[in-house]
Amino acid sequence: MTLGVEVISSREDPFGQARAARGLPLLLHSMSVFREMFALVFAHHRIDTVVEVGVESGQVSSLYTDFGASAVHCVDPKPSDALRATLARNPKLHLVERPSPAVLAELPIADLYVLDGDHNYNIVYNELRWIMKNAPDAVVALHDVLWPCSRRDLYYQPSSVAPEDTHESTDEGSTVWHDETTPAGFVGGGAFTIAKQAGGERNGVLTAVEDAVAEGGGDWLLEIVPAVFGMGVVARKGSPGTEALMKALEPYTSSKLLATLENNRIALYTRVLQQQYEMVGYADDADRLAETINNQRHELDRLRAELDEAHGRNAALDQENRRLRSGLPPEPANGVGPALAQLGRVAAAQVRKSRH
Repeated sequence: MTLGVEVISSREDPFGQARAARGLPLLLHSMSVFREMFALVFAHHRIDTVVEVGVESGQVSSLYTDFGASAVHCVDPKPSDALRATLARNPKLHLVERPSPAVLAELPIADLYVLDGDHNYNIVYNELRWIMKNAPDAVVALHDVLWPCSRRDLYYQPSSVAPEDTHESTDEGSTVWHDETTPAGFVGGGAFTIAKQAGGERNGVLTAVEDAVAEGGGDWLLEIVPAVFGMGVVARKGSPGTEALMKALEPYTSSKLLATLENNRIALYTRVLQQQYEMVGYADDADRLAETINNQRHELDRLRAELDEAHGRNAALDQENRRLRSGLPPEPANGVGPALAQLGRVAAAQVRKSRH
């Protein structure tokens, strides 16, 4: 067998696969997982120069140099300090801090274009049409040609797409379990919005690729690897290596197994998103309930104090009522009663003495 420990563990180490599994992010999204596909591209096409639009962490950029590229132009208009540091460690990687597709004309013509930047019709269509016109023998690899961006635009914020080229968007997200958007879906958290409605014309990455290929007059091929949001491969018929490359990719592009696993993956992931959203809602409800209970406890303590005070007043009134009913004069406050009683006794003694 050629499978590694990531798939099959050993008798001596039965947890190898589990360790590999828990070392992966919950949501696989990087193009680095398509390493095998890129290996086939380099095996069937002479790839010297690469233009990569959307650089992620720089991990994928180094992959191209591992396969033999001598120069990779990494297009990222807003690179982080971490990305700068990563690219600086490899002299074959060249950071380009200008947006695509306008920047493509400023760069050397490449043998491989990797498009993983803005996932909307306008940007992808214009990127691909420029490449098809100006680099007809290049191979183009595109990410996110399947759910959720296949038939629904995504706009990174702030968006560089002109308002007239966008659809009405929302900060809610997609989910496998609802056709409409929902706050329980795959949301951008302020990083991006998505088209409120899916489908129709000029909407989504795959729609853009299909339109660009169709306008190529039947000279271009599109194949899709149905995994990790979908990798599309576009190449011109008759270009050196194209036919052999598409044949080599066929086990992946025609795999019903991969397609089924991808559908199951996004179904499970969006179910997790829904449950997380519901859990947050339950937690908020619990917090509100706890606050209500705390306020009610304070109110009960206040009412209990008032009740105790009222009981004290009632006891004093009850005592006074019993005294009045017994015919005794009211007892003066502040100790005056005992003093008057003493004066009365002294006066009575003086009267008795005078009589004698």
